[in-house]
Amino acid sequence: MTERQPRHGLDMQGIQTTADLHWNLGTAPLVEAAIRRGEGRLAADGPLVVETGRHTGRSAQDKFTVRDATTADAIWWGKSNKPMEPEAFAALKADFLAEVAKADSLFVQDLYGGSQPEHRVNVRVINTLAWHSLFIRTMLVRPEAADLADFVPDFTIIDLPHFRADPARHDCRSETVIAVSITDRMILIGGTRYAGEMKKSVFGLLNYLLPEKGVMPMHCSANVGPDGRTAVFFGLSGTGKTTLSADASRTLIGDDEHGWSDSNVFNFEGGCYAKMIRLSAEAEPEIFATTKRFGTVLENVVMDEATRTLDLGDNSLAENSRGAYPIDFIPNASYENLGPPPANIVMLTADAFGVLPPIARLTPEQAMYHFLSGYTAKVAGTEIGVTEPEATFSTCFGAPFMPRHPSVYGNLLKERIARGGVDCWLVNTGWTGGKYGVGSRMPIKATRALLNAALDGSLKNATFRTDPNFGFDVPVSVPGVDDAILDPRSTWADKAEYDATATKLVELFVDNFAQFEAHVDEGVRQAAPARLAEAAE
Repeated sequence: MTERQPRHGLDMQGIQTTADLHWNLGTAPLVEAAIRRGEGRLAADGPLVVETGRHTGRSAQDKFTVRDATTADAIWWGKSNKPMEPEAFAALKADFLAEVAKADSLFVQDLYGGSQPEHRVNVRVINTLAWHSLFIRTMLVRPEAADLADFVPDFTIIDLPHFRADPARHDCRSETVIAVSITDRMILIGGTRYAGEMKKSVFGLLNYLLPEKGVMPMHCSANVGPDGRTAVFFGLSGTGKTTLSADASRTLIGDDEHGWSDSNVFNFEGGCYAKMIRLSAEAEPEIFATTKRFGTVLENVVMDEATRTLDLGDNSLAENSRGAYPIDFIPNASYENLGPPPANIVMLTADAFGVLPPIARLTPEQAMYHFLSGYTAKVAGTEIGVTEPEATFSTCFGAPFMPRHPSVYGNLLKERIARGGVDCWLVNTGWTGGKYGVGSRMPIKATRALLNAALDGSLKNATFRTDPNFGFDVPVSVPGVDDAILDPRSTWADKAEYDATATKLVELFVDNFAQFEAHVDEGVRQAAPARLAEAAE
């Protein structure tokens, strides 16, 4: 099929294949292909339901970046950025291209990573699964049909779920591999059906490229209020980025990945990727409505075989069940996926210790401290092997996706906060009344009320107290919110246990931040809870 085939074909990239090529197919033909090929089924209300098998989340330990002359001094090598030697990538690439050469069918999409034209990257994605092609077409920015003929890729992703890597030959950890070569301008994904690997690979790519242009890449959602003021929400999966940004009273820019340029906050994507497990029509009506739309892709959502009705509360296939849908399925989404530079920054954390207040006001120095700390809890299902929330520090609220040293992103953030006079807030969507297993999850209605007060400016008029553990300002009373919930210590039955748990959390912050102290100024170092503890002695 040659519909929407560009003049710059695979052969011009040195990719040879006898496969039947399906170029830039739209939603309906891709859904038809997926069903015809047995890749998925239609639910009663229209979404395509698929299963990803063993991999229901990212394979973080199987991701590698080629270390060569281009990247050797630019990448922050370590746990999140593991090196692969050029020779191993060359062997992997040869084996991938051999598989592509003999494939029966291939689905190719030409897409943009980034909604602001001067800062976007052209991405070509080659898939063997029709539903993977639908997923990535849904998630990235779709070019106008007239622009496809002259599309030339800057980077190419080849995703082969059936491929099995050889650790000895390919210098990897297992049969699953995600390998990024900046020099070859190629990303190879093999041995996993989890489609989110493609989306996060583009995010990591932009996180590498944009800082060189002075653009701040962010793992955040973003929306715009009726007053035209933008808010960005930093946070890892499960902290509420998607839920809290899908507010009917505000215009949605995007739910996960953005850039902050001199002129705009711009979405990297053209779709949303929301957690579906136990999704509530009452608490999240805009997202819930997407589960009843043709064009939505539902991963690992349980469906009744006879009636084709969904059971969003059933986690037998995965705790990390997901829905991918075009951003315009949210009624109040921005047509251009753009907004002005932010007036408010919100850092979301799911505090499994139950120590942090539901909202706190941060100074610019505290904002950089907490941005570099990136404290939250890994939520069950977002990574293989994580079965319950556990405390973690993920620098920049997205360490697995940040190729460069955290100070690069931290300094960009600090500069832009100072330049724009941005208000900064820390919001705990985690536990209250005790730690995980004892307390309960923070009520979403309380979180929304506190956020609304912060974003409309009324929270600035509240009376604040200084938190004795972290030194940030915490409101004493906010209309529509139970005063007790604003003071975490008062919600614990055992106050001594709260104090001990808070001390433990402070120690975790201090120990984690030691790696950044040499890269920040004295004002940021003074924002550490350790300094406050020492001053109180």
